Amino acid sequence: MSKGLSLFEKRRRRNRTALRAHAGSRPRLSVHRSGKHIYVQVIDDAQGKTLAAASTLDKDVRGQNGANVDAAKAVGARIAEAAKKAGVTQVVFDRGGFLFHGRVKALADAAREGGLEF
Repeated sequence: MSKGLSLFEKRRRRNRTALRAHAGSRPRLSVHRSGKHIYVQVIDDAQGKTLAAASTLDKDVRGQNGANVDAAKAVGARIAEAAKKAGVTQVVFDRGGFLFHGRVKALADAAREGGLEF
């Protein structure tokens, strides 16, 4: 058993530290994916508040499978809409240690198409 951090945790910390150093006053678009679902939040780190959130567990998408690229695209579009309602147009993308590939990339592309800038 290793006593240190896993490679995933190291990548997550390195990524988040770099984002905070370069973000300025922009809120963070934080992504978490599991085997069954994908979750995303727009977080204002200065105030410590979540401004908007979306996931595959939302009522309008709950019946569909959340572990595919199509569901990630739907969540990306919904977070862009929710962020606009909260008055946020520019964010910093926090992939949370996950590789920018597959579901994470599909979510990011859909959020960009929805009007978020990052």
